[in-house]
Amino acid sequence: MDFKEIMFPLGAAFLLALLAGPLLIPLLRALKFGQQIRKEGPQAHQKKAGTPTMGGTIILLSLTLAALRFADKTPELVILLVATLGFGLVGFLDDYIKIVFKRSLGLTARQKLAGQLIVSGIVCFLLYRLDHPTDVQIPFFDAAIPLGWFYYIFVILLMMGMSNAVNFTDGLDGLLSGTSAIAFGAFVIIAMKLHSPDTAIFSAAMVGAVLGFLVYNAHPAKVFMGDTGSLGIGGGLVAAAVLTHSELLLIIIGGVFVVEILSVIIQVISFKTTGKRVFKMSPIHHHFELVGWSEWRVVTTFWTAGFLLAVIGLYLNEVF
Repeated sequence: MDFKEIMFPLGAAFLLALLAGPLLIPLLRALKFGQQIRKEGPQAHQKKAGTPTMGGTIILLSLTLAALRFADKTPELVILLVATLGFGLVGFLDDYIKIVFKRSLGLTARQKLAGQLIVSGIVCFLLYRLDHPTDVQIPFFDAAIPLGWFYYIFVILLMMGMSNAVNFTDGLDGLLSGTSAIAFGAFVIIAMKLHSPDTAIFSAAMVGAVLGFLVYNAHPAKVFMGDTGSLGIGGGLVAAAVLTHSELLLIIIGGVFVVEILSVIIQVISFKTTGKRVFKMSPIHHHFELVGWSEWRVVTTFWTAGFLLAVIGLYLNEVF
């Protein structure tokens, strides 16, 4: 497989997302599927209230059609789509409840975690049926940690943790679209190196889908992806890492997402134990807004950080 073959699913998903935007965005607006903005958030965000959300359907639809068209429909592709669409469904339910039932928090924390646990369990069952290796590769070292049955617990925790980390990153126009495109781009290269064509095609299709969506999601955003998109992206990202034996490498390549969720955890622990906040607001991208950075400056800085982390991840994977 060469880069020419990769450009077909990437280009197809990009064009599908580009064409779906003008069709679905007016529909979401007509259905009054508008974003609710937290009152305690940055005041500059209040003007975004009512912007159509659940635009993640554009990403998931474009990705699925392109992947099914160009991939060989192997068990690996099934796992990738189950992880992505399964987590996307949990996000869709969360978005739907927020909008239709006017519940600002959507699914309760327990309901959301239960949904993520079920999807993660299905993915682990499929990995078991595929006889997927249960050891974890250590980046840059010719060594692996054999986990046996504990591997499946590890995958479940990784899927739930990273999908929520990706979800927290979706807070500024274009932030998650750009950082996820970079992360999946890295997994295109890793999958090609490992001769895993369906994972490479899937990852390339995701790059195309989120870049096509970015055309409408860049500042000022005409549509938000909602949890439908962010949870789906997170699920697919972990599945790509698992199938390329890059579970630990994902922590580096997806370092921006890790920092985002860590900022939330640190903020909560600090406030509950000392009554003081470490950041002006979490996730951390809001902190930078509140210290005076423009939204575009925050987004481009995080994109740059994501790119550098992806390069480091590829170097540790001995791609370079």
